Formats: sequence, structure tokens, C-alpha cells
Amino acid sequence: MASIRERNGKFNVIYSYTNEKGERKQKWETYETKAEAKRRKKEIEYKKEMGSFVVRKCKTLDELITEYVALYGKENWALSTYEGNVSLINNYILPIIGDAKLSEINTRFIERYYQSLLKRRAVINPLNKTSKNELVSASTIRDINKLLRNCFEQAVKWELMEKNPCIHATVPKHKSQKRDIWTADTLMYALSVCEDERLKLAINLSFSCSLRLGELLGLTWDCVDISPEAIEENRAYVFINKESQRIRKESLNALDEVDPELLAKVLANPEMRALLNSLAKTMK
Repeated sequence: MASIRERNGKFNVIYSYTNEKGERKQKWETYETKAEAKRRKKEIEYKKEMGSFVVRKCKTLDELITEYVALYGKENWALSTYEGNVSLINNYILPIIGDAKLSEINTRFIERYYQSLLKRRAVINPLNKTSKNELVSASTIRDINKLLRNCFEQAVKWELMEKNPCIHATVPKHKSQKRDIWTADTLMYALSVCEDERLKLAINLSFSCSLRLGELLGLTWDCVDISPEAIEENRAYVFINKESQRIRKESLNALDEVDPELLAKVLANPEMRALLNSLAKTMK
């Protein structure tokens, strides 16, 4: 059995286990909220009952990140965030410092790693046409720091590390570039020359409601009330609660081979939809 104890405003999940030498030990895992602690407590008790419980023993950064993505990333990242973070991990973290022992990682180690990245060629990205001779940018290192900082924060909560080495690490300065945006005049001109009524509506909605592309494409009629009565009473609305995501051509081809009736039954089940979403996040 596991128990929860509150200490200094945080919640500790406490449980016993037997190590490789047959010695009985007690382990504490720290969480920010009681809900997180309860979730972990149930997970421990269930796995102990099923005989599949294993005490976390991450020794290298590779092992830590693998567990971090599985336990934290899948539960907290949107699909686009998941893909971006996994790309950073596979391109710039694991190939370079994945074998590093957690006990050897400190602030100095992290700063030297960031400086080495500035001299490393960036991985070619076909989407933004990264040049073959382009070096890793300061903005990419900033994203890596954000990812590692959160990863090490989880490691501290899990009592795998004593402190977060990224908190005081110096990150290369990034000069943010002002993004060009449409002015109201540009928008009105675009609407005046657009001949596709659906595209014109999409442009108008995107501008007036500040919608991202995925939110715009995920919009359905049950989230819209633009009836004459609603407009007259000043209660018309567009409610955003869905977002479309990109999928691979292989996935579309696989769907062609699935029985439509069976697929409809699966998607009609909320639990099956949640399971499919979870599986989709684990696919690289």
C-alpha cells in the first residue's frame, strides 16, 4: 500500500519496496497537487497488485527522458507539442548527452552543452527549409532549455535528482524577431479579392476570433450561434473546444483498410477515443 502525506505545501506519495539485495526500503515521491499524488498512489497500488510494479531507477539522461515522455509528456502535451519536443530530444539531446549519468549533470555541464550546440550544424527541417550549413540557433537552444528544465523538475519531484541544474544555467541570448502581421487594410483587401466564399469566411473568422489554423479547421456548427435572434440580443458566439491535428499519409491509407461500420462503433465509444488519442501521442 502507498500513503499520501502533505509537507511544506506539497504532497508526498510514500511506499515501501524491496531492493536487489532483499532489503526493505521506503521511497518518497513529491508532487505539486493532491490530485497528482492520488493518481500516482493508485498507479502504485494497482501495479503492486498486478505484480508489475518497478521502482524508478533512472541512472542516465536517456533513461530519465524516456520515463519523462512516457509519464509526463503523454499526459500533458498537445500532439503538436509532443512532436516538437520529441524532435528536439532525438535530434539534439539524446545523441549528444543521452549517455550522461544524472549524478554528473550540473549547471556547468548544462552550460557547456548549450555552448557546444551553438557550434553544431542544425538538423535539416524540410518544413522550414533549414540550410545545410546553418548552425543550431539560440531560439532552438532556448526551447531545449525549457524542455530540459521541466524534465529535471520532474526528476526532482520523483527524487531522482537533488536539484534542477537548469534553474541557474545561462542560456544563449535570443533576439526575438517581430513577426509581420496583417493590418486591417490588408485584411479588407484580401476579403475584397477573395472569390471563394468559404475561404473568405475562414479569413474573417481567423482574424476576428484570433483562431489558429487547427482551431479554425476544428470548428463545428454545435459551437456556433449566429442566429438573427442571438445577434439582435448581442449573445452570438463562436466557442472553441476542438482542434484539428495533422496526420501522416500512412495513417490515412490505413484507415481505408478499416471497416467503416467498425470504425464508427469504435469512435462512438469515449473510452476508445481516449485510448486512441493516448496511442497516437506515443507514435513517432
